[in-house]
Amino acid sequence: MSVEEKSLHFIEQIVEESLTNGFPQNKLRFRFPPEPNGYLHIGHAKSICLNFGLGLRYNAPVNLRFDDTNPAKEEQEYVDAIKEDLQWLGFQWAEERYASDYFQQLYDWAVLMIKNGKAYIDSQSSEDMATQKGTPTQPGVDGPYRNRSVEENLALFEGMKNGDFPEGSHVLRAKIDMASTNMLMRDPLMYRVLHRHHHRTGNDWKIYPMYDFAHGESDYIEQISHSICTLEFVMHRELYNWFLDQIYDDKKVRPNQYEFARLNLNYTVMSKRKLLQLVQEKIVNGWDDPRMPTISGLRRRGYTANSIRKFCEIIGVAKRENVIDVSLLEFCLREDLNKSAHRVMAVLDPIKLIITNYPDGKEEWLDAENNQEDESAGFRKVPFSRELFIEKEDFLEEAPAKFFRLSLGKEVRLKNAYIIKGESVVKDAAGNITEIHVTYDEDSQSGSGSEASQRKVAGTLHWVSIQHAVEAEVRLYDRLFIDEAPDSHKEKNFLDFMNANSLEIVKGYVEPSLKDSKSGDKFQFQRLGYFNVDKDTSSEKLVFNKTVGLKDAWEEKGKKEENLLMNTQKEINKYVKEKDENSADLILKSIVDNIKSIDNYSLVNQTIVKNVKNDNNSLLFANLILNYSDKVHANDIESESLTKLYGMSLKSQMPAVRIFAIQNLKKDLNNFDDFKTQLSELKNVEKNEKVLDLLNDL
Repeated sequence: MSVEEKSLHFIEQIVEESLTNGFPQNKLRFRFPPEPNGYLHIGHAKSICLNFGLGLRYNAPVNLRFDDTNPAKEEQEYVDAIKEDLQWLGFQWAEERYASDYFQQLYDWAVLMIKNGKAYIDSQSSEDMATQKGTPTQPGVDGPYRNRSVEENLALFEGMKNGDFPEGSHVLRAKIDMASTNMLMRDPLMYRVLHRHHHRTGNDWKIYPMYDFAHGESDYIEQISHSICTLEFVMHRELYNWFLDQIYDDKKVRPNQYEFARLNLNYTVMSKRKLLQLVQEKIVNGWDDPRMPTISGLRRRGYTANSIRKFCEIIGVAKRENVIDVSLLEFCLREDLNKSAHRVMAVLDPIKLIITNYPDGKEEWLDAENNQEDESAGFRKVPFSRELFIEKEDFLEEAPAKFFRLSLGKEVRLKNAYIIKGESVVKDAAGNITEIHVTYDEDSQSGSGSEASQRKVAGTLHWVSIQHAVEAEVRLYDRLFIDEAPDSHKEKNFLDFMNANSLEIVKGYVEPSLKDSKSGDKFQFQRLGYFNVDKDTSSEKLVFNKTVGLKDAWEEKGKKEENLLMNTQKEINKYVKEKDENSADLILKSIVDNIKSIDNYSLVNQTIVKNVKNDNNSLLFANLILNYSDKVHANDIESESLTKLYGMSLKSQMPAVRIFAIQNLKKDLNNFDDFKTQLSELKNVEKNEKVLDLLNDL
């Protein structure tokens, strides 16, 4: 095997094997088959890059085929958006096709199958059909209409086509095997009655084919050689092949289905139904809201097509499902923007800084490098004057030792400009700082080569000249969900994990070089992150979206929360050993404050479960989290672990454990009755007054 062959992913290996076994390369044909019932999301990008990547590798055509067989959910808006997303990603299809192009052919094949005794009209209710179909461990049984005559089936099917019957009255089913171990082979549906307007065929059809029937047959019509699906279609392959068996002509290419693992990304949802819910309930501002995982949302936020293609290349093509960390996608974006985005200055939380020894009315236009990663990017001129904006967080009146920004008596450099020294502040009646007064070293200009310019200082600050500043609306976007798997928790709605801080809108000030920026322009706001000009920008108003920070803030936050919980658990020991009641209360307050500050649902849940063990301090910690965290409630904890927690805690020798366990049980109406006996027995032997008071109040 060559080095090149070793680097092939398994789908490429399958194609190579086909060619080795004599399949003509000029017969290779692939397709990307979206259903136009929503906008494409980042999960689709993997399939797009896979299918179109194969086309590029083997110089083979790739069709864009819309599987538009369900007019109840499909719209022309989605068709247009999908085409726009594909082209933006950098791919061009060979032919634009639609399953609806084949409605007549599919109908004719269905009639042929009826005539051949391979399909029949079923008039049962959907509930009766589900019962009759059996279970994975119990075979199905023949329905009452399975042996209808060919003539009756043909007449009913034509009546369905003509609109003679209401929705739900009849379906066409394939006649396969009601005892098959694959439930999909137990006489699956082929057609249903739908009196709906189709976005392409209008009201011509009253019946529409099911996906499993239409998909493989459409592949066959288009002579697709390799039909690539995601893993959830593994069980469908047998049915895919069965339908092809009914129509296959050995003089034509027979498609074969292959499955790969779809993209699962943490901190988001990939279900079109759930994404549609976010749009319909106006939780987000449309499909292209920059917080959405849709291609259009990512584009509007400032993602580049190159970063998404690179991300898909890195994660590769696998046979096994796994969850990819969204930080990898953000890494690919930073890598791409780092090479291309101009570095500019913007202040988003401004405070006025006055250089008291800088001449009134003077202004300078200083050289600023556009991108040190790109020599061809050149320089621009940035105006400098006596009064500037800097970020509020870049100044402390009295700073700790490791504060490397501006404070009184300390020096810092202003980017591309001079070294300044903090001298004094002006405050309002409430004691808030409104102005910072500094002096500058006239000989310290950046790049001047003077001895003063080479002096080492604690840090470098970005700034904007107030006189020249351009006001802008800046939308600070963050992840839409605070949990890494928002739709994976039983008894929890994915909406419970919405990030209340996913959008903050601020008024900022940017340097004048950005005044004429256009929608889609991308910049690095120095020390703040990467930003993109939003489509809402007009000649009167600049609007920027925060694309991504310079660092992974969520990774830092996650580590901080993990460390905080670990350190909080250590505080439990101090609390237990503290003899002075007032001191113990202070320690407990600190523990509770820490617990309340943790946002990560999964981390909180897992920490409770990990601490269900025969150890008083661990049991106390678990009960405290359950009592005080607003992220997790009793019904979120796996029932066996919760039962153990209550049972062991009520038997604990430590009164504090019993106290918090009783408080938790009192709030847990679902489990309280199961522990009535144990609580009653505890009441008879309990000697601690606080515990007894709680028991008497139950």
